[in-house]
Amino acid sequence: MSDLNVMQARMQARLLLSGLCLFVVGILFGWVWMFHLLGEITVWPLPINIELNIPGDSRGFRMGHMEAITNGLLLMALAFAGQFMHLSAKQFRVLFWSALITTWFFTIPAMANAFFETRGLAFGGGPFKASLANDVIFLFGWPPIVAVHIMFAVALLGVYRYLQKQ
Repeated sequence: MSDLNVMQARMQARLLLSGLCLFVVGILFGWVWMFHLLGEITVWPLPINIELNIPGDSRGFRMGHMEAITNGLLLMALAFAGQFMHLSAKQFRVLFWSALITTWFFTIPAMANAFFETRGLAFGGGPFKASLANDVIFLFGWPPIVAVHIMFAVALLGVYRYLQKQ
């Protein structure tokens, strides 16, 4: 176990950057959600008033917006927590990629659900509306379902090893 280190600063910065990017995506998606609710683009006091109809489901917009924010926070937390983990370089790479797959692949399909008015929880729709979009979104959910378990297992191992050395 002598090859164990804390997370390198570059990896921490890349996780932080990805978390901030998810925040930006969440903010932009929040604007789309607001215009969906209003049925127009209007930003007082600017003299802008453009009527539009953004199709979708308000519950889906809320979910996509909160997925981006929550997953952005998760990446930022992992960036900070990397200094409290002892892992090999390979284990840190597994943590890094599983974190990116988890956060982005949970967020983007949640946002797609808003526009297609689907849930993506069951192939064929389950108790919800069946559609091709639902099935594609469901299939995109499998990589993050696997990755989230890997991510937390590796993170827990890293923190456990760190605490053993203290």
